[in-house]
Amino acid sequence: MKKSGRYNTSVLIEDQFEPGSRGRVLKNLLGVKGKRKMDEIEAAEHKRALKELLYIYDAGHRFTAADICKIHKIWLGGIYEWAGKYRQVNISKGGFMFAAANQVPRLMDAFEKGPLETYTPCHFASLDDVIKALAVVHTELVLIHPFREGNGRLARILAIIMGLQASLPPLDFSVIRGKKRDEYFAAVQAGMDCNYAPMEKIFRDLLRRTLQW
Repeated sequence: MKKSGRYNTSVLIEDQFEPGSRGRVLKNLLGVKGKRKMDEIEAAEHKRALKELLYIYDAGHRFTAADICKIHKIWLGGIYEWAGKYRQVNISKGGFMFAAANQVPRLMDAFEKGPLETYTPCHFASLDDVIKALAVVHTELVLIHPFREGNGRLARILAIIMGLQASLPPLDFSVIRGKKRDEYFAAVQAGMDCNYAPMEKIFRDLLRRTLQW
């Protein structure tokens, strides 16, 4: 298995690097070779996409698997040819394997009929129920990891929009850094056993920072 940047992936069509990038930047439509430059571009496009998506998805929208693909395409479509398309490579991080690529379409269909149908639009009477909705949807989407790159950040976009549906201000994810990143990844892994309590704690901490409790 070949190591590429953040993840270990099998060598398939999406596992190509930009010539001259020393294996640090995925092949892209812009010809960018520097990782720092690509990180800046992806971050700027992330902000642009979020603003655009807030005009597309209103407070009453129930999300579908097609919406998830659309969000990814709107964000990364100007950078990567495969944006918005389910990945064709198997991906692991830190020895943890995400869903097998050939299972992604089936899992995304189940994700649509399960968590997305149950928890969107994110209209719940109590804050605890909102936190549960955010935790379940976020965890399940990250576990599937439907795309070659950008899954965690995509899940954050969806969480922000769901939070806005629940009349919350935009969630502040800056709390997930340092040791908190290890806690976050452990919370994702706990979701393999349908244990969402660790991710609920993560989102409760996010809300404390966002709302400045």
